[in-house]
Amino acid sequence: MASMLMMSDDNVVMKQIVETHAPDGREVDVKPLLHLVEDILKRATLQIDTTSQANAVSEDRTDHAGFVPMLDSLSYTIDRVSSEIAYKALGGTDGHATTVALFNMLASYSWDIKLVLTLAAFAMNYGEFWLLAQIYSSNQLAKSIAILKQLPIILENSGPLKPRFDALNNLIKVVMDVARCVVELKDLPPTYISHEVPALSSAMAHVPAAVYSTVRSVLACAAQITSLTTMGYEFAKLTTETWELSTLAHKLSNILEHLRKQLATCYQYIDEKRNVEAYQILLNLFEKIHIDNMKVLKALIYAEDDIQPLIDGSNKTRVHLDVLRRKNVLLLISGLAISNDELSILEQIYNESRNHETRRDSQYEVVWIPILDHSVQWSDRITEKFESLQSAMPWYTLYHPSLMEKAPIRFIKEVWHFKNKPILVVLDPQGKVVCPNALHMMWIWGSNAFPFTSLREESLWIEETWRLELLVNGIDPVILKWVNSL
Repeated sequence: MASMLMMSDDNVVMKQIVETHAPDGREVDVKPLLHLVEDILKRATLQIDTTSQANAVSEDRTDHAGFVPMLDSLSYTIDRVSSEIAYKALGGTDGHATTVALFNMLASYSWDIKLVLTLAAFAMNYGEFWLLAQIYSSNQLAKSIAILKQLPIILENSGPLKPRFDALNNLIKVVMDVARCVVELKDLPPTYISHEVPALSSAMAHVPAAVYSTVRSVLACAAQITSLTTMGYEFAKLTTETWELSTLAHKLSNILEHLRKQLATCYQYIDEKRNVEAYQILLNLFEKIHIDNMKVLKALIYAEDDIQPLIDGSNKTRVHLDVLRRKNVLLLISGLAISNDELSILEQIYNESRNHETRRDSQYEVVWIPILDHSVQWSDRITEKFESLQSAMPWYTLYHPSLMEKAPIRFIKEVWHFKNKPILVVLDPQGKVVCPNALHMMWIWGSNAFPFTSLREESLWIEETWRLELLVNGIDPVILKWVNSL
């Protein structure tokens, strides 16, 4: 019965909150502001270790110039909310009433903007408190202001305050985690996921309650600091305040857990949609004619330019895919179970081709593409096996199997029919597949089979057949018949 009454009360509260929501459609990217709030709250603690202070300074990634345009439009609202929070905290106003007042003030903003603006307003007051606490002993102006706020007395008795500050830090951490989830949900790409998707619609339905509970928690944190500076050390001995913070953190943690589950499901849905799109792009790429092989190689191996995805086997340095531009590329595709015998034969042929300086036209590049299922748990044993194979190869190799996305792996398995045995797919300088598997061709004819096309293989077999016919001519017609059937 009690739980039903609580649910009824919650429904009444949320109905009241939702009625304040009247967004005017304005779009604001609040991520930079959220990062600034994170930076403030991360540093707003009782610093005792000077080393940690130095590290905090060295980690500064805030860009003042980047915040100017955004703050021009939001600073007035942030100041209003900050003043409202401070005033209501001084008056001891009921948390729900203050939250409703803030939501009325922020009625025209979307849920994520309401939340981040409230956090920014809180961070201003909270950050000022801890800034004074950190510098008052070395700055006379800060010391005088700190005395007015009774900070020296509070900090001199910081031992008994530790449970209070621990509870405060824990609640702020959960608050920030929820805020990140809410902002992430808002920023999910509409190209790949819509509100009709159950996971997203369920998550968005919980956002108003999440924002409300988070703002209530922020107000409780603000009240703690205000009470410390107005009531002094005697207030700090009240254990009921610590209990309230812990209760709010527990409730907010449950909301966070639900949002994270829904967000993970949304990301999985988006990932699947992107994989289908990437797979279709691969199919289309191999149906088109290209001026070089870079589009194909990027789609297969690694699409971005932010890292060097290959290892040059000759000197073990990392290189970009550009080293393969307009070259005949042989993709050695295998798992980690490729045998030493197979590798030694291929290595011998590869090295021989490199020694023929006069045959530049028959030069080609080999790239090892290790295929590991994404569900396989990476372990020290697998790492050791991969690095052992990689170090033994004189040609180009993929830097790490994790660089291979799901779509190329699917393409390799479904279109090129890779299962467990190694295959050697040959791409011409324009990225066209000229042989789906040249391993046997290479083992039989070596570099003479260049450019390793299916037509070249057919031509080599015809030449070989003529040699055999001359050899067995007039000896045994049965053998000749067998040769013709090859």
